[in-house]
Amino acid sequence: MGALSTLLSHKPAPAADGQLQLTVVDEETKRPVACRMHLVGKNRKPRKVETAPFWHDHFVFPGKITLKLPLGDYQFEIRRGLEYHSQQGHFVIERFADDTKQLELRRAVDMSAEGWWSGDLYVRRPQRDIELLMSADDLHLAQVVTWSNDKNEWGNKPRPKSEPVLYDRNRWYYGLAGLYSRAGTDLLCFFQPEPLPLTQSPGEYPPTIQTILAAKEKGKLWVDVAAPYSWDLPMLVAHDLVDSIQVAHSHFCRQNVVADEAGGKPRDLNAYSHVSGYARWIQDIYFRLLDCGVRIPPSAGSGSGVAANPVGYNRVYVHLEGSLQPEAWWKHFRGGQVVVTNGPLLRPRVEGHLPGYVFRTDEGEELELEIGLTLSTCDPISYLEVIQDGRVAYTLRFEDYAKTGRLPKVKCTKSGWFLLRAVNDLNNTYRFAMTAPWYVEFGGKRRISKQAAQFFLDWVYERARQIKIDDAGQRREVLQYHRKARDYWQALVGKANAE
Repeated sequence: MGALSTLLSHKPAPAADGQLQLTVVDEETKRPVACRMHLVGKNRKPRKVETAPFWHDHFVFPGKITLKLPLGDYQFEIRRGLEYHSQQGHFVIERFADDTKQLELRRAVDMSAEGWWSGDLYVRRPQRDIELLMSADDLHLAQVVTWSNDKNEWGNKPRPKSEPVLYDRNRWYYGLAGLYSRAGTDLLCFFQPEPLPLTQSPGEYPPTIQTILAAKEKGKLWVDVAAPYSWDLPMLVAHDLVDSIQVAHSHFCRQNVVADEAGGKPRDLNAYSHVSGYARWIQDIYFRLLDCGVRIPPSAGSGSGVAANPVGYNRVYVHLEGSLQPEAWWKHFRGGQVVVTNGPLLRPRVEGHLPGYVFRTDEGEELELEIGLTLSTCDPISYLEVIQDGRVAYTLRFEDYAKTGRLPKVKCTKSGWFLLRAVNDLNNTYRFAMTAPWYVEFGGKRRISKQAAQFFLDWVYERARQIKIDDAGQRREVLQYHRKARDYWQALVGKANAE
């Protein structure tokens, strides 16, 4: 716990209020570093500071700032993403105070030095602030949403290029991401040279999928599903239109979880109660996709600007060899060399291989796979888990793991998949990290669970029953896509080789 206390100054001040000139430096380099500050007064309300970009409960500054404040006691927390230890403390502004203080932030881990580069795929903050916001939370790649089907901030103004913008040697951001929201489905759209021609109609016609299909045919559109419970997820997967799925999305916030499916497929509150149940519902949907042989990487987005999060609170780490190049980052992302997190920092390998790797062997063989894990965290971790074929294979309390630094081997006798999850048990929010899966194929076959395929088939039927369109021709046009999705999931039920 750090502590600052301003002192009376002999210098004349223009008013009774005081000021504190604060510099925050990296402990090792002693150079000023951009950071985020949560500052509250005696009433516990977040304080804003003139000229510093503010959102919800914090502001950011480039390492140096003058805090001009009314008299009183103040408490603060200074953070710089997930890879630095935070600084907490207090100070007092006295009459005519004018003081200068310096704080040091100590790095817990340098993920990029180990090949792991961070990204936030859902940012809705002003373009003018993006570079400072990313630097303040030590983020290396961001997708900045600037258009949607209900708002396009560009209009007739000159638009940024769809190519990423480089600054500070290895930080990149895209300024032309979009959000398509209709019928309980939110899709983030990347790599478009201009906003898509999206309908503002809240109804079912014209069908959402037509726009996405047309854009995919024209270029390299990347579709990131903003929440796994989006109503049209099974249809979009059936049409091969989903590139990634936000398992750590904008409803996961620093101080709480917005445990609401917001118009999407609702969870069973008896089976998935409270904050942890909401998180398990999201993850279980993703696990069921994996159980159908569908290989889509998990992603993450803070939603900063609409959600009560700083930029990069939920983030995805992608592993690269060498320096950060956006094209390579997205390629390895698609390949599943991924960890999503809002707290623990995992650097995993299994038998030397990164997530996304496929272990192949003959039928009748048995695999025992050793997990190698390097783990860092600035917050406590409660337990580690291996999830195998949709179920918890084992749970290890963190204190038990810390004694040996080893995890039990994963035993495989049939095709399937597995991944790692680290969780911090908190009452008010859900803090976790999860790897993308490793896959196992015996005799060249993927695991296809009958129960999981039936789950999505039932989902498609439930979704189709919601469609109410009076015009017969329009109804046929919309339902044709749902029928194709029905056929896709029905075929998987028929091809199932598990359960």
